Amino acid sequence: MTWLKIYLPIYLLLYLLVAFVIPTYRTYKKTGINPVTFGKSENAHDYIGFVMKILIALLFFSVLIFSIFQNFYLYLCPIHFLQNSIVQLIGLVLIHFSLIWISVAQFQMSNSWRIGIDENNRTELVTTGIFSISRNPIFLGMILSVLGLFLITPNAIMFCLTFTTYIIIQIQIRLEEEFLERQHTKNYINYKQKTRRLI
Repeated sequence: MTWLKIYLPIYLLLYLLVAFVIPTYRTYKKTGINPVTFGKSENAHDYIGFVMKILIALLFFSVLIFSIFQNFYLYLCPIHFLQNSIVQLIGLVLIHFSLIWISVAQFQMSNSWRIGIDENNRTELVTTGIFSISRNPIFLGMILSVLGLFLITPNAIMFCLTFTTYIIIQIQIRLEEEFLERQHTKNYINYKQKTRRLI
């Protein structure tokens, strides 16, 4: 699928716009609060934010190599048995489903949406809609989107990025759950008992 080489970088830019830039601007405009809470200290929370930035940069790097610098793509160690149209189609379905899923979850979070843990501003606990299916639907969408990109461009770098993204997100989920349990106490404990962490 030659058109994928043109489409994937455009999709990634759209993904960043829809999943991060627009909701950040919307939340700031409505509340005056910067929803990006990752700082530059050396605690676990801020370090995860730093690692996530590196993972996003490497994701762009891998996609650009696939799309533009085909001669260098071999150095990413392509996984040949996964390079077929069916696997790529599954990947395409996943990345588009995940983008819609994330957008809906962010809309349902409304002013409670944050990137990271907001220690300074109390947010409402959202448990309805998509959040009645998954306690962390946005993180689930992020995992699915990276998995989809791996299936579209299966190589060793993308495999490592997918695996590392999953681990980092699992750590961040647990940090956020500890915080939410402190903030919302019994309401969050009851929510945890009724709704699965991812799905």
